[in-house]
Amino acid sequence: MARLAHHVFFTLKDNSPAAVDSLVADCQKYLDDHDGVIGFSVGRRDTELDRPVNVKFDVSLHVIFRDRATHDVYQTAPRHLEFIERQKENWATVQVCDSLLED
Repeated sequence: MARLAHHVFFTLKDNSPAAVDSLVADCQKYLDDHDGVIGFSVGRRDTELDRPVNVKFDVSLHVIFRDRATHDVYQTAPRHLEFIERQKENWATVQVCDSLLED
């Protein structure tokens, strides 16, 4: 079974330091430690890296799942849904990149 990488890039309507801190904190509280998560990280965009190829966003979330099945369960998990409800009003855009990882 292939691992699944779930990368999410959030651009915020209010991207003040307090709003970014709130999103990062909620990612850490609600999105880590789900069954099947084997890797987790969240962070802010490095604004000093501003080349033409750099995508602009405020917060990035990276979750590696053991397999596709655990990813699918996560999508409807109560903590994941609570995270969405808490934060979605401040999202200008959300881009999701999912990929199957090869060894």
